[in-house]
Amino acid sequence: MCNDEIKERAEKYLNNAKVLFENLTLTVNTEESRKFYEMAINYYNDALYFYGKGNFIEAIIALEYAEGWLDAGKFIKFW
Repeated sequence: MCNDEIKERAEKYLNNAKVLFENLTLTVNTEESRKFYEMAINYYNDALYFYGKGNFIEAIIALEYAEGWLDAGKFIKFW
């Protein structure tokens, strides 16, 4: 996979994550649920940082961690 393809994939994942965060609503407002959200958004922000530096692989990796926190929060019904 060439760098342009990796960049395109990172852009796609970033756009998908942006939509997820824009539509996310906490259904449980506890310290634990806020911490899950904070972890997810921090990894998303890391992904934006890496993308801005041209490190598209690291951006994708950070997005995968963000998605893991989002999935876990959804599973335990925080959102």
